[in-house]
Amino acid sequence: MNEVAELDLSRITPDEERQILSRLLRDDFDAWADQAVRVGHCAHPIRLTGEQHTVEAVTGSVASTFASASLPDEVLYVRCNNRRASWCPSCSSTYQADMWHLLKAGVAGGDKGVPETVSSHPMVFATLTAPSFGAVHASKKPGSKSLRCRPRTRGEVCRHGKSLSCMDIHAEHDPVAGEPFCADCYDYEAHVIWQWWAPELWRRFTIALPRLIAKCLGVTQKQARRLVRVSFAKVAEYQVRGVVHFHAIRRLAGPPIDENLYPAPLVEVDSTWLGDLTRDAVTSVEFQPPQVSHAAPGALLRFGTQVEARPVHRRAGRDDLSGAIHPETVAAYIAKYSTKSATDLDPGARPTKRHLARIRSTVFRLSELADHTYPPGLPELPNPYWLLGKWAHMLGFRGHFASKSRRYSTTLGRLRSARRRFERAKAFSPDGVVDVAALDRELVDDDTTLVINHWRFVGTGWITAGDAVLAAEASAKTREYDASKRAHGMP
Repeated sequence: MNEVAELDLSRITPDEERQILSRLLRDDFDAWADQAVRVGHCAHPIRLTGEQHTVEAVTGSVASTFASASLPDEVLYVRCNNRRASWCPSCSSTYQADMWHLLKAGVAGGDKGVPETVSSHPMVFATLTAPSFGAVHASKKPGSKSLRCRPRTRGEVCRHGKSLSCMDIHAEHDPVAGEPFCADCYDYEAHVIWQWWAPELWRRFTIALPRLIAKCLGVTQKQARRLVRVSFAKVAEYQVRGVVHFHAIRRLAGPPIDENLYPAPLVEVDSTWLGDLTRDAVTSVEFQPPQVSHAAPGALLRFGTQVEARPVHRRAGRDDLSGAIHPETVAAYIAKYSTKSATDLDPGARPTKRHLARIRSTVFRLSELADHTYPPGLPELPNPYWLLGKWAHMLGFRGHFASKSRRYSTTLGRLRSARRRFERAKAFSPDGVVDVAALDRELVDDDTTLVINHWRFVGTGWITAGDAVLAAEASAKTREYDASKRAHGMP
């Protein structure tokens, strides 16, 4: 496998070429390149000036001092840490890897401070879908009963006379996929209102499941919490029709005992039992949203009828007839969608999909209606759709794309801290070898030093377009190299 790859600079402009040559000929190019590597060749790094002091927590003495004045251009670059692949491929790739480690630790255990025993706890992989707002063209995955979009033999048409049949096979990125058969039949208002209140439906689901567990055990909720508790990790994924689905891992555990945060449940339950209760909880959740305007009645909101709750355990294989799924497969599946956003459905600067453009216009229209219905001069009647228009770029979804309960596993902050420690340890190691297991143990240890920062924000992005081109090409080659290593089974 070739470890040296040339950067593709064939499409650069004359100005970018001059800026790149100027950077390459500078005496501090190596220092600049090292700084670009430390931020992972981020597409939109944050530029800071100032200094940092590391102080021993016990003695109060200053162990080290770092200042931006010692760096090229006297600027410190920091990762943007944006999870969206359409904004920063480098940070998105790192975020996806962090999410995989976080999710895997919660389902398989064995690292990141989570014991292996959690893999034997009752666990399900649940998918909570949105309801239908109208027939849309679908791209189906291999293995479906029919790959045809919407085969119909009776020549069905909608009330506007448009056909509801499509015999085509739409590829994953087919621009037709997700478009409604009839835009006049599609309920765009219900789509936007459901999307806006989807976080509330999820919240109610997290309340309904523990209640059902207590009811099935024949005890009160307070008593049930002394026997079994629910931990979860959840990711919201945009479907091709512009609405989110929730993918979640639900795991049962007992109440914390001493310092053991991941004990087994104190009742005899299994993943099948948890899956049945999960489906019942989803179907029981409903919410009556406030009216957007006095003239528009609010519809009762629910999740879609398609609900999956597959058991998760280590014995599961690809051909498991019970529908069970392996822990690492679940982690990879959810982490894959943690970097997806609304812009991935239509990445152009201007919307090219008419369906998505109409969803955005509906968001703005409903936002204006709500402003007239709930004027700001009436504090006793707050606007429940306040800032709806600000979320038009997210098609009206305002919730967290990734979230987890407190005792599911480690945190993204600890994983990032471990990465910084790894990079620091590797830089000071004579042979470049770092004890990764020791870094894992440090995830649960308290820091022995205090870091005092004095930084000032000066901008975002690379200073010149030439620097941005170098970073983008280096990032692309790094991702290609990492993918090649994984394909060859290398760590």
